[in-house]
Amino acid sequence: MWILQTIEETGAPPHTFRLSAGAIKTIGRATRADFIVDRVTVSRLHCRLTADGDQMQVVDLDSTNGTFVNGARISQGTLAAGDRLRVGRVEFSVTRGSRADDA
Repeated sequence: MWILQTIEETGAPPHTFRLSAGAIKTIGRATRADFIVDRVTVSRLHCRLTADGDQMQVVDLDSTNGTFVNGARISQGTLAAGDRLRVGRVEFSVTRGSRADDA
């Protein structure tokens, strides 16, 4: 199980998203996104995440304000536990849950 959790934003409600191995999810502010982040700097469909056992792939979906992995803007990249994912100005920490969480 992959866990994305927002890093403290003053006055903003926290977001925690979970992805099981094999999951493909989108982040964006539109209701059709799998994980909704309602911030003006987040595009309607901002990026796509594909989770597997050891890493997670992220693909920017032509967002206006960019997708960043550990501070570097990417069009596609790989996330591992301990990395930081930023969509627009919203930053997430990336962690792994136990294998029992994947069940």
